[in-house]
Amino acid sequence: MSLTQELKARAEQSATKYPETTHAIMNNGIAILREEGLVKKALKTGDKIPEVTLPNAANKTISLQELLLENKVVLSFYRGGWCPYCNLELKALQQALPEFEKNGATLVAISPETPDNSLSTSEKNNLSFEVLSDTNNAIAKKFNLVFTLPKDLIEVYNGFGIDLNSSNGNTNQELPLSATYIIDKDGTILYDFIKEDYKERADPEEILKFLKNK
Repeated sequence: MSLTQELKARAEQSATKYPETTHAIMNNGIAILREEGLVKKALKTGDKIPEVTLPNAANKTISLQELLLENKVVLSFYRGGWCPYCNLELKALQQALPEFEKNGATLVAISPETPDNSLSTSEKNNLSFEVLSDTNNAIAKKFNLVFTLPKDLIEVYNGFGIDLNSSNGNTNQELPLSATYIIDKDGTILYDFIKEDYKERADPEEILKFLKNK
């Protein structure tokens, strides 16, 4: 089953699990992002990425620009290990990792989680690629991907047992849009997949197809 199919199945399962009022609040959160046009403001194909230096799950500093000296980079911004759609994506990316590497790309994921929480996410999903911690979404903001959650959505998340304050180590209630980029060795974005709907992710099959054609 492809990641796209897995995400669709998860969304259909979720639709029967929670009351309509909950879904209305979550869908309204997506609608607000569309109205604000955040995707249009985000860095896209043809743009140059900013300097990216962040700690990994083991608190070791990783420079994206240093990785780009060797290979292209597939860069995935995800919301956190508490997000089931993110976990599906991370597992699918891990499965595709050997093919990415065979086609000249290094895989890196970034979330606003603290290094400790990133380590938990990495271990839970048996990830062998770098998972970086973007404190206060500082890098995601340079990509113009960050938004603040509406109050009613924060309450829904709290009801799910999701504590962003603990996850991210701050009280900002901010998250990045889920976004995937392929970045050339000179720092130019070659491919972008950015959606307001957190249930939609770049499928590794499509990423691989792009890498093979480049």
